[in-house]
Amino acid sequence: MASPRRPSIRTALTRSAQAALLVASAWSLAAQAGTVTVITSFPKELTGAYKTAFEKANPGIKLEILNKNTVAGIAYVRESSEGKRPEVFWASAPDAFEVLAQNELLEPINDIANPAVPATIGAFPVNNPEGLFLGQALAGYGIMYNTRVLKAKRLEAPTTWADLLKPEWFGNVGLTSPSRSGTTHLTVETILQGEGWDKGWNTMLRMSGNAAAMTDRSFGVPDGVNNGQFGAGPVIDFFGLSSKYSKFPVEFVYPEETSIVPANIALIKGASNTEEGKKFIEYSLSKEGQELLFKNDISRLPVLPYDQLSGVPEGYPNPQEIAARSKVAFDVDVSKNRYFIVQSLFDQTITFRLDDLRAATKAIFEAEAKLAKNPNAKGQALLDEAKQLAWSPVLTAEQAASAELQALFAADKTDSAVNQQLSKLQGEWNSQAKANYEKAVALAKQAGSQ
Repeated sequence: MASPRRPSIRTALTRSAQAALLVASAWSLAAQAGTVTVITSFPKELTGAYKTAFEKANPGIKLEILNKNTVAGIAYVRESSEGKRPEVFWASAPDAFEVLAQNELLEPINDIANPAVPATIGAFPVNNPEGLFLGQALAGYGIMYNTRVLKAKRLEAPTTWADLLKPEWFGNVGLTSPSRSGTTHLTVETILQGEGWDKGWNTMLRMSGNAAAMTDRSFGVPDGVNNGQFGAGPVIDFFGLSSKYSKFPVEFVYPEETSIVPANIALIKGASNTEEGKKFIEYSLSKEGQELLFKNDISRLPVLPYDQLSGVPEGYPNPQEIAARSKVAFDVDVSKNRYFIVQSLFDQTITFRLDDLRAATKAIFEAEAKLAKNPNAKGQALLDEAKQLAWSPVLTAEQAASAELQALFAADKTDSAVNQQLSKLQGEWNSQAKANYEKAVALAKQAGSQ
């Protein structure tokens, strides 16, 4: 029986070349058709709705969602080489876009901005003046609470940040860290800018002292409120509103110390399918794209005025009215410059020291209760000292605003000298917080025994 004939080397090479040509041709067609990769921290309810609607309106383009929290998203874009970057960055934190712009990682897109979008929300520009990113929705920060938990535990519905600092809220608040969530970072910055550095950190430390847990991602807080794990927690408005309109037993309230700022969208420099990326951004700003925000499981505030949109739900929050009564004039430059300082300070003194902070907070509340029954000057002085130690930041406003410190936190973390400096400094903050909390516990116990 004759052996099967083997192809010649020339024939094999020809076939390989043809195969390579077919692959290259297929890749070229795919690139022409375009896959738009969107890096975002938004939940699948929102991204899924936009993917379905956009692909239906643009059958030649596929939308690929790369879900990462905002901080991880920034790092991903920074570390991706040109030609391999996602096309679109889409998130709620305007200071995150400032960081990307500062690193020259964004392309101008003012040519596709929707002219019907107002220039400002309150005094805040909706679009970046250089056109490097555009407002796609509006976001406010407030308190989400579970009505059934409040009834069962006889807690009053919170309306201000101060309400979550009360002794009865101990163990009933859910939080996450700003280093894990861009929206939480904006909430923290809103409080710091609305109340001032010292009072703002006092609020954050006391609220965290009342925490039942520190969740891994920002959606861990609304999930915990939805299922009754937490009585309340600070969240971005669309988490609270989407749960409310989806019939969970929850309510959402905007405190006066809130801010209405744009949730932005941007085109990343050095991506493969730039034109297709622009089409998605343009779609998200269109009337059809804006009306998707009213879906119950999305519940976001659009940038287009309500008189230009259909299907506005009855009683839906009006962002212009919220911005008008807000006490916070949010300064994105202040937030951008101390972005990593605030995250690190929170983690070193709160996230990594939560048990110590909770112990100090509990000891203070117990001493307060005892002194209420038996008031005395010595006990009160000891208690005041305990509060000062437990609920004051280990970094002053002047130190946080220092150009030297800001430069250190903005420097390349892969540089061993920079890394060593940061580790030493962060270790000092952590150690100082631990010592403060331990001393606060001792002083509070001493105050209660007077």
